[in-house]
Amino acid sequence: MATLLLRLAAPMQSWGAESKFETRRTLPYPTKSGVIGMIAAALGFSRDQSLEDLNMLRFGVRADKEGVLMRDYHTVQAEKPYITERYYIADAVFLAGLEGERQKLENLENALRSPVYPLYLGRRSCPPTMPLVLGIRDKELHAALNEEPWLLSEWRQKKACNNDENVLRFIIEDESSNSAIRDVPLSFSKTRREHGWRGVTCCDNTVMKNGSDEAETLHDPFNELR
Repeated sequence: MATLLLRLAAPMQSWGAESKFETRRTLPYPTKSGVIGMIAAALGFSRDQSLEDLNMLRFGVRADKEGVLMRDYHTVQAEKPYITERYYIADAVFLAGLEGERQKLENLENALRSPVYPLYLGRRSCPPTMPLVLGIRDKELHAALNEEPWLLSEWRQKKACNNDENVLRFIIEDESSNSAIRDVPLSFSKTRREHGWRGVTCCDNTVMKNGSDEAETLHDPFNELR
């Protein structure tokens, strides 16, 4: 087995799970349904296309920087005031992994590097910063997440950690776990959205520093003004 690693970072992300109607909440980490949706967009899937093959990939996340929860409050004036609340994670950085056969992962990697449709982290208002794709590692999921160096630049590592250890949170898909979330996308159809359950295990692991003082993102919002 091999693991495709993705860097999920942006000014804002939003990973909803069972959020409906006026209040759209976010989990504190990326969801499998959100990442599979992003991959489906990269592949050019229609909303009614089968997701069975993508759902077979084992999914896991490492929280390199957990970010801050933010609320976006809207009031729409119609016949009567209509209030909505949307929640986001600001300034977060996650390492996500998808475990499967290498050939399949190579096809996904190519699609993410040259997507058919625009990519976003949970909502269309949340485009990812680069680099998104970190590459394929010939390791199982947990080992790949654990052995990848911390994604933050050196000065941010020092700011985030007051000791010599970098203890980060892992959320790993685990069929034997008693803890489950409704986070498997069965259908993205506009008329019939469906999600199934998957088991997850949460743990804390010490992760190696990257020893680099390079900028942690290539995103420059002022490029468009030049």
